[in-house]
Amino acid sequence: MSYLLPTLCCKGPPSPRPEYDLVCIGLTGSGKTSLLSRLCSEATDNIGPTTGFSIKAVPFQNAILNVKELGGADSIKKYWSRYYQGSQGVVFILDSASTDEDLEMARTELHSALQHPQLCTLPFLILANHQDKPAARTTQEIKKYFELEPLARGKSWILEGSSVDNMDAVKQSFTQLIELLEDKDQDTGRI
Repeated sequence: MSYLLPTLCCKGPPSPRPEYDLVCIGLTGSGKTSLLSRLCSEATDNIGPTTGFSIKAVPFQNAILNVKELGGADSIKKYWSRYYQGSQGVVFILDSASTDEDLEMARTELHSALQHPQLCTLPFLILANHQDKPAARTTQEIKKYFELEPLARGKSWILEGSSVDNMDAVKQSFTQLIELLEDKDQDTGRI
């Protein structure tokens, strides 16, 4: 038994999970707050549009994501870039069942974010939300319409469908983003 003592007490506390700071953007009604609240096991009964921003620490087994969610109203979008500094990754959520006009606005905002100097080198997770609605466009349709292949060439990005009814898939998408963040960390460490 005494031979186990050094093994048990000399290991020290487990290493802390890394934390990553993310910015989450998308138009009003895309489902940003609902998805993030569900990821944090919070109630989603009385969620309204985000005015300004909110920050949530979203725990995962291998990392903690500090997500700064920015409101998607026209009056707030013009201030998004003021909140980009310090971000290590981007989550862009769009309503895949929205009107053509709203989808075009989302496309414009995503293109702007992908080309912004503070975001253009960061990993992107793009969630085509509301996949549970009949009018939802597939991820292939979104990829083509948003011209993601040419626009995001050379960037680290993931496009996945999502819905609050399938949080396992949402968690898997965020896990993929964490892997991109870890890869970026390792690449930075190699310089």
